[in-house]
Parts: sequence; structure tokens; C-alpha cells
Amino acid sequence: MEVGWWGVLIAVLGGAIRIGTPFLFVSLGECLTEKSGRINLGLEGTLVMGAMTGYAVALRSGSPWLGVLCAGLAGMVLGALHSWLCSFRRVNDIAVGIAMMLFGTGLAFFLGKPYIQPSAPRLPSIDLGGWSDVPQLTAALQINALFLLGIVVAVALGWMLKHTAWGLKVRVVGESADAARALGLPVDRIRIMSTALGGFLAGVGGSYLSLYYPFNWSEGLSSGQGLMAVALVIFARWKPVGCLWVSLLWGGAAALGPSLQSVGITGGYYIFNAIPYIMTLAVMIVTCSPRRSLTGVPHELTVTR
Repeated sequence: MEVGWWGVLIAVLGGAIRIGTPFLFVSLGECLTEKSGRINLGLEGTLVMGAMTGYAVALRSGSPWLGVLCAGLAGMVLGALHSWLCSFRRVNDIAVGIAMMLFGTGLAFFLGKPYIQPSAPRLPSIDLGGWSDVPQLTAALQINALFLLGIVVAVALGWMLKHTAWGLKVRVVGESADAARALGLPVDRIRIMSTALGGFLAGVGGSYLSLYYPFNWSEGLSSGQGLMAVALVIFARWKPVGCLWVSLLWGGAAALGPSLQSVGITGGYYIFNAIPYIMTLAVMIVTCSPRRSLTGVPHELTVTR
């Protein structure tokens, strides 16, 4: 059945979910980290390490869900290490993040060499399009359970940051470390916990890449999604539910090029594939203006240490 331009729309919507899922987890992890007053540019390495760990564990154990769990734990270790290093005086978050990105990707490439060729068990999908006879719509409505879990995490994280004592402590530490210390809050401990949990979410996002879409383990798997998470969090104004919508936007933008190819539009293919990176660059340029104030930015992120 020929669906024409409707096929492009359906493919973009399906791609927004498939490609946006790792964006969702890594941006939620970065959102939590930045809420505590710390930036983690090492999430690119965490994402790749999570992808390798999840694939290796799923291959060895036969359980993709165990792979997801171990990928999250690997990300948690890298996040905790990043935050611990940043807790020392005169240590810069950005420099440590770049070092952790290189460390995580390098370690994943080294340990993952034996897992490039074998095929691991794949995460199952939930078929919500069985009622349709249109193949494109049926494929677009095959949704992985991790996406639904990501929605739950986004809503729960937003509620916890706003309505719980733990969330209040994280926000106080992110707004003013001096005020938090005056209140007797353990600033370094809260930041280590927040960054570790953020790393866990990024690791889960990495496992999605290797165990569901595009379902392989290779050294170029992440395509910079961990680095783009910083722009996504800024665009979402440091709101977890906002990260959900922004991740779908970035995912849909990434799916636009292949969707146009499906109706015979091949000119400018590489430009269409570059749209997510162009959007990321635009967000960073706009938000770097000294004349523009950002709504929702934790004050500690603006402090030069």
C-alpha cells in the first residue's frame, strides 16, 4: 500500500520514538546531574560503555534485561568516578568530563573488540500497530518497553525534584553550595549520588542502542548523543518532562533524512542527517549569549571554580 507523504510523517513519528529513546535517558541523566550543580560532559563515554556492557552481558547471559541492568551499573560507576574527581579543589568539571569521555569510549572499544561480530539477544518490542494493514504504521508503532520506562522515569524524576525532601536537597545544592553547607547538607555526597544516578540512566540509554536500535555493537554507535544531551537539557529548561519532548524532537529530526529517502528524495541527504547536530549547535550558540538569561538554570553551573 502506497502512503506517499503520509509515510514520511509516520516514519518520522516512529523514528522520534526509536531514535529519541537514548536521547531521553541520557538527557534525564544530565538533567539530574546539572540540577545538583555539576556538568558531566563524560556522558558520551558513559553511553558507549553502557552499550558495550549491555551487549556483552546479554550475549553471555542470554538475557537482554540483565544487560540493561549491568549497563546502568557501569554508567553509575563512571558517573560516581567523575563526581568524586570533581569533588577535589581546583578541579574543573569540563576538563574531567572530557577526560572521562575519552576514558569511557577507549575502555569500551578495548573491552568490546570480541563482541563486534556475535549477535546478542534483542530487547523485545511492544506491537501497538497490529490493528493496521499499513506496514509503515505497523513498524512505527513497535515500541520498546524502555521508551515507556523512560516516560515513567521522566515524570517520576520531575515530581521527586519538586515535591520530595531529596529533590529539595538536590536543588539547594545546585543553587548554592554555600547555602547548602550552612544548612548542614553534605554537598559532595549529594552531587556524587546525583551524578552516579545520572550515569546509570545514561548507561541504560547506551544499552538501548546496542540491544534494540540499531541493534549492534560497534565503535561508532553513539554518534555524539551523549554530548548533545547538554543542549537537550538546556532546551528543556532543566525540566525532566521537558527532556521527554525535546528527545522526541531530536529523534524526529534524526529520522527525517531516511524518511525522505523512502519517498525518493535523495538530494541533500547528508544535510538532513546533520539536522540534530545543527539544532544542537544552534541551541549552544543562542544560550551562550551574555545578554540572554536562561530560565531554570541551576546557579552553581554559572560559578567558575
